[in-house]
Amino acid sequence: MINSLEDKPLEEMIISAQNGDISVLNHLLRTYQPFIAKCVSEVCKRYINPRTDDEFSIGLSAFNEAINSYSPEKGSSFLPFAKLVIKRKIIDYIRANQRGIKAVSLDETYDDVQMENPMEIRIAKEKYRERQDVLKLTEEIFDFKQKLSEFKLSFEELTKVSPKHRDARDSAVRVARVLYEEENLREYVFKKKKIPMKHLANKVDVSKKTLERNRKFILAIFIVLSEEFIYLKDYLKGVGQ
Repeated sequence: MINSLEDKPLEEMIISAQNGDISVLNHLLRTYQPFIAKCVSEVCKRYINPRTDDEFSIGLSAFNEAINSYSPEKGSSFLPFAKLVIKRKIIDYIRANQRGIKAVSLDETYDDVQMENPMEIRIAKEKYRERQDVLKLTEEIFDFKQKLSEFKLSFEELTKVSPKHRDARDSAVRVARVLYEEENLREYVFKKKKIPMKHLANKVDVSKKTLERNRKFILAIFIVLSEEFIYLKDYLKGVGQ
């Protein structure tokens, strides 16, 4: 049974597991334990022991969740999708633990005896919220990097190709909004992982030469618009509208 499973394409095994094949599910959970441990380790920044670390159990559960929820129609292959699910769950786990540790000192209601220095308490709460915001932004940036890789893009490339002048950036963002808001164009990008330049040129008042020059930047903004990137989208408020 194992030999036949090892010869079977991963995507087919995922479908079999979703259809209730327990043997395939167990095979996937066993075979991909090194992959799961690696994903968890990248978040925790340390070696993860599958036998003793609670984080690995969280990762294993997340991998199982990824199997159940994966849909190839969404445009991503399974392993990058599973990696995102695992890392999000680990970050949520870490965040919950941090919140539990600090809840007493930061979230309880203070009376006059406890609150000897209200200013210090207010500052402590603000710093705590700032740390949470940084953690969430870090999570979004990680997810954004993963999405960029699906489109064969990277942060390093974006720093080189991003428009240098504000007017050019605003124009590129406007184009990205059109690309996202037009259903046919949006579906084409999700399916082909590239921009339909000819069709897009007919929808915007920008030359084909300019579109081609800013193609990677436009595609990156399209990715931000198409995902639930709350913090990254804040940077686009009022831009290109």
